[in-house]
Amino acid sequence: SQGVYIQSQDPYVAIGVWVACGVFSMIGALSFAELGTCITRSGGDYAYILEAFGPLPAFMCLWVTVFVIRPTTAAVIALTFADYAINPILDGLSAPKPSPELLAAACLMLLTAVNCWSVKVTMKIQDLFTVAKLLALGAIIVAGLICLIWGLVSDNSPTDLSKNAFTIPFDRKGEPYSYASLSLAAYNGLFAYAGWNYLNMVTNELIDPYKNLPRAIWIGLPLVTIIYVLANIAYFIVLSPHEIINSNAVAVDFGAYTFDKIWEWFRPLIPISVALSCFGGVNGTLFTSSRMFFAGADDGQLPKVLACIHVRNLTPIPALLLQCIIAVGVLFTGEIFALILRVMGQHRCGGCCPSRLRKTKPDLPRPIKVPLALPIIYIVCTFLLIGFSIYEDPINTGIGAAITLTGIPVYYIGQLLSVPMSVTIFLQKVMNVIPQEKSEALL
Repeated sequence: SQGVYIQSQDPYVAIGVWVACGVFSMIGALSFAELGTCITRSGGDYAYILEAFGPLPAFMCLWVTVFVIRPTTAAVIALTFADYAINPILDGLSAPKPSPELLAAACLMLLTAVNCWSVKVTMKIQDLFTVAKLLALGAIIVAGLICLIWGLVSDNSPTDLSKNAFTIPFDRKGEPYSYASLSLAAYNGLFAYAGWNYLNMVTNELIDPYKNLPRAIWIGLPLVTIIYVLANIAYFIVLSPHEIINSNAVAVDFGAYTFDKIWEWFRPLIPISVALSCFGGVNGTLFTSSRMFFAGADDGQLPKVLACIHVRNLTPIPALLLQCIIAVGVLFTGEIFALILRVMGQHRCGGCCPSRLRKTKPDLPRPIKVPLALPIIYIVCTFLLIGFSIYEDPINTGIGAAITLTGIPVYYIGQLLSVPMSVTIFLQKVMNVIPQEKSEALL
């Protein structure tokens, strides 16, 4: 919410950005539902781009996703978990470095171990911590509503409604308003909705994907959008622009201003609930992202050992371990969130696949067929976001493009060179993993 507000510079515009991001994600999810039910293999964007455009564009998507976006996303969420987990212990004081990074690394390694151990346990953890996230956001929304009603009917309100973000204008420090900055606000908002295509990463592990994939979209995304919008309205009711901009943890500051006056005993539960929510977010990111490593390796785009699964647990241990190593590595690189924003535009180009496949493979079975206007709208909005980003922040956008283009030489080098079979066999023995087709023969 902080990044969206800073870039949009107005609470009403920020709320509009949250709604627009929800609608945009809904359009993308519906477009991907068609892809997920006609290409029923795991891998998400990578699998669709491979089918629509061929191996080189698919590898570039794979390259930037599995080596930048997904591990960095896991690192950002793990770092947020660490900040909120430490907050109640230090009573709101900033933790000395590298304490948050070390706790985030421990979180990543613990959840990687769980993912390596059991898919069933991983899913139970995901369900449990999703509930924690909903409870935390629900408490914030209810507290904001109480403060609003209390402020309207009483002079003894815990917050001064005349000094919140709705009544005090954003201080631009004399700079003119930039509409192009809305693209950066949108990138910040879209990061919060980033899980909308995660189910497409594990399509072949879903029960009845033809029914459950669209059901998850139609129920999940509108609900998430409503919750995000209401939570941000609650923040704007209680906090001033200065407090939002300078906050290290907006939810913690919100709790300090509200629950001290409403339910004092509830105050420490806010950072704890947010920490648990982030813990679940890391778990979900690790689970789905490892399947993209697996899919790429299964096609020969990555070393074959990454397509191996554990003999007994049937989990992609090599892919999970590599992802964990990358995520832990980026924890200590500084501005890791900026790294995601630099490449998010290129990452969304998988939205071109539905219209491309309609033309090149019209006879492909499509249990779900969305109006062609939806993927076209998604493509147009994606390129508008990229265009505005180039105008507003050409350096970082250029860095993102350069990171993506490095996949081209890596692809051709990979065609010429391969990991020696002796190394692959050694790694298989160390991790007790075998190729998937052999594990299926054992069942």
